[in-house]
Amino acid sequence: MIRTEAELEDLLSRPSAVDVEAMAQLGGGDLLLLGVAGKMGPTLAMRARLAMTAAGVAGRVIGVSRFSDKRARQVLDEAGVETVEADLMDRSALARLPEAANIIYLVGRKFGSSGDPSLTWAMNVHVPMAVLERWRDSRFVALSSGNIYPLVPVVSGGATESTPLAPVGEYAQSVLGRERTFEYAASQWGTRSVILRLNYAVEMRYGVLLDIAQTVAEGRPVDLRMGAANVIWQGDANSVCLRAFELCSAPPDVLNLTGPETLSVRHIAAEFGRHLGVEPRFSGEEAPVALLNNASRCHRLFGYPTVTPLELIEQIAAWMKAGGATHGKPTHFETRDGKY
Repeated sequence: MIRTEAELEDLLSRPSAVDVEAMAQLGGGDLLLLGVAGKMGPTLAMRARLAMTAAGVAGRVIGVSRFSDKRARQVLDEAGVETVEADLMDRSALARLPEAANIIYLVGRKFGSSGDPSLTWAMNVHVPMAVLERWRDSRFVALSSGNIYPLVPVVSGGATESTPLAPVGEYAQSVLGRERTFEYAASQWGTRSVILRLNYAVEMRYGVLLDIAQTVAEGRPVDLRMGAANVIWQGDANSVCLRAFELCSAPPDVLNLTGPETLSVRHIAAEFGRHLGVEPRFSGEEAPVALLNNASRCHRLFGYPTVTPLELIEQIAAWMKAGGATHGKPTHFETRDGKY
């Protein structure tokens, strides 16, 4: 069982043999991670640093953020990731940042997006446009979201990359706007990228599974209206990010990123109830449609996730019983009207 944050972060940042091979194929070029201080960024950057060292390549790993979380910067510095504090809304700050042949784009705003939609649009559309203009000759792995898909039948297996897009709400609309900036950069400058539509990365401190576990533990009713979800262990999502540079193209390639299972929210709650010794309570009824991604192409390219949902449920329950820290950032995965 994972007992401490240090153990958790070590596991999330530990590169696999295929990660090392992917970093070797970068040919020693520097890797720049923009928006590195978010939930995925720190362990992704550390995994990249360890993989590049193991591959024997000389490139730097550089993480850029405003670093409102000072602990994140300290952890990255100690791991050998070069950190740069910068506000990506500031064009002069962008101009001062280093060149890099390969960039992982992690910048985005979701939480609180309904309260200040103009900031959401600025962060999700204006900033990537400025970034792409600045590094138009680089390759980008860009994180996006499956929120731009419509709700699909639970029995369908999820939306594929060819499903017509139907974003609901300003957050999802701005995410589609972000994708369009990468398409524009490809058409104007030949900028190569791959867009990863992620739903949802999870670990012990945040994610859909933790949201359900906390609801059960606190005796609150679990909302069943969004009756199904997809999840993927964040370590596996990190690995795909590092290996996805081979897909960069102009126009951008698009890849759904999640686990292969369509998970029942009711069943997840029941499992947590069993582990936590609590009888789950429920509200509402499962709708026939939900926000679901079909990541079968991703699995064909990069293999199945290494950690199963049942293993994650067991680990998260143990983490909670031990009083483990959380990020305090619920995903609001149950939202059906697009208002975050």
